Amino acid sequence: MRRAFLALLLLTTSAAAQDFVTLRPHAVVEEPVLRLGDIFEGLDTARAARPVGAAPAPGRRTVLEVDQLAALARAHGIAWRPMTVRERAVVERPGRPLPRPDIEAALRAELVPLGLDAEAALELGGLIPPMIPPGAAVSVAAEAASFDAVTLRFAATLVVVAEGMPMTRQRVAGRAVATVPAVVAVRRLGLGEIIGPADVRPIRLRAELARGAPAETPAQLVGKQLRRPVTAGQPIQLADATPPALVERNALVTLVLEAPGMQLTAGGRALEAAPRGATVRVVNLMSQSVVEGVVVAPGRVRVGAGATPVAVAARR
Repeated sequence: MRRAFLALLLLTTSAAAQDFVTLRPHAVVEEPVLRLGDIFEGLDTARAARPVGAAPAPGRRTVLEVDQLAALARAHGIAWRPMTVRERAVVERPGRPLPRPDIEAALRAELVPLGLDAEAALELGGLIPPMIPPGAAVSVAAEAASFDAVTLRFAATLVVVAEGMPMTRQRVAGRAVATVPAVVAVRRLGLGEIIGPADVRPIRLRAELARGAPAETPAQLVGKQLRRPVTAGQPIQLADATPPALVERNALVTLVLEAPGMQLTAGGRALEAAPRGATVRVVNLMSQSVVEGVVVAPGRVRVGAGATPVAVAARR
């Protein structure tokens, strides 16, 4: 080992005298080409831009050991010599995974004509997306696709073309899963809250996860009142959202008796909560009798002419 190192020192000192050059122990490159300036510091502009090979693939790194570095220095007339046999240069290239929505869009374009339900979810198993350069324009397509309408299994070759990297092909396989429309809460919604447009969003829910009768569109929920709390991301059942109550349980209300040519009012106490148009039982505060009426406005209950009490409230 000592003899090999001394020989390496003798070979590198034979280079022509130049400016002081040092090794870059770690470099991050953006281009697909590796240049001398990515490895050595102190070079003039022309030699620093000289290509010496391919850069690592996006998201990967290359390690240049001491003998490779010395060979590069000799080949390009660089006055550099290693200080130890352990010197090396690590060259990394940034990368990002190809977005999954791009992969699924390419697969759907090929699989839907073969019988795939356009609304189905795609299970891709242990797929590791190919890495692409950050910010690079990318084109994704699928070819040689197959789909089994009975087992719902599919396979295809993913073709990725991106700036700064060679075209890649990757075989992918998976299974289609049926979905149903649903609406989920964007945030935690409490008991009695009125649902606003920003509180919910539509999704496609895997059919095997659907329970009960979930709302299918936000329009079925917006403006309604929740009968129970809902956590963020939870599908909202139609039965859990009702028209907002205009009369609350135990709230004081005005009883309105309308007849041709007259209108009588009396104070009452609602025995239950009810929305507009619903029938509610109310205790007449004067007679202590319980009558039924229809909620017509906040705190107002209309009682029909000739209405008879349905019960008499217990006196306290």
